[in-house]
Amino acid sequence: MPIPASPRPPDPNAAAHERLYRHLRQQVMHGEMAPGQPLTLRGIGKQFGVSMTPAREAVRRLVAEGALSLSSSGRVATPELTPERIEELAAIRAMLEPELAARALPRAHFALIERLAAINTLNAEAVARQDAVAYVRTNLEFHRTLYLRAQAPAMLAICETVWLQLGPTMRALYARLRRREAPPYHRMILAALKAGDEPGLRLAVRTDVTQGLRHLTG
Repeated sequence: MPIPASPRPPDPNAAAHERLYRHLRQQVMHGEMAPGQPLTLRGIGKQFGVSMTPAREAVRRLVAEGALSLSSSGRVATPELTPERIEELAAIRAMLEPELAARALPRAHFALIERLAAINTLNAEAVARQDAVAYVRTNLEFHRTLYLRAQAPAMLAICETVWLQLGPTMRALYARLRRREAPPYHRMILAALKAGDEPGLRLAVRTDVTQGLRHLTG
């Protein structure tokens, strides 16, 4: 009778890489880094207390997702988007996100609407504090919480890839606008959800995801 192979011990580099990847991904998506901010493997390793191997692997994955850019000279940085690129990403959001919201509508029960309203309150508080990072974070949390009810993981994954590319740019936009009041579109989304109004919901979501980006391309 063959002796069963002993289980392979977990790879500490793999665990470190996964934690680092998730942390950096969240930082980029929420706009905690400025557009065009350079990164080095050595700097990442020192900041997070990891070796070069997990730092290199995390950066490789983030470059593949578009969260970071890699130049021909090997320079790694957060995305610095041209107006044409911003317009393209806004168009993707305008196509996908109203569809996700519409698919979520039949499952938008009272508890979900209450949760979205609570997130929107945090979003408004971030605007009042002029906290651009908190604004981007709560704005994406609002959308993601709704879209999870669509049960369309492939579509949501594409959206998150777009959010990743836009994160630093969105932070720069809201820091520049210095709003004191939150835009009305989340309230319009909540009203459409309560009314079961799919056309109204699609319009509110499309307006919300494109209106802010117009300030960057105008």
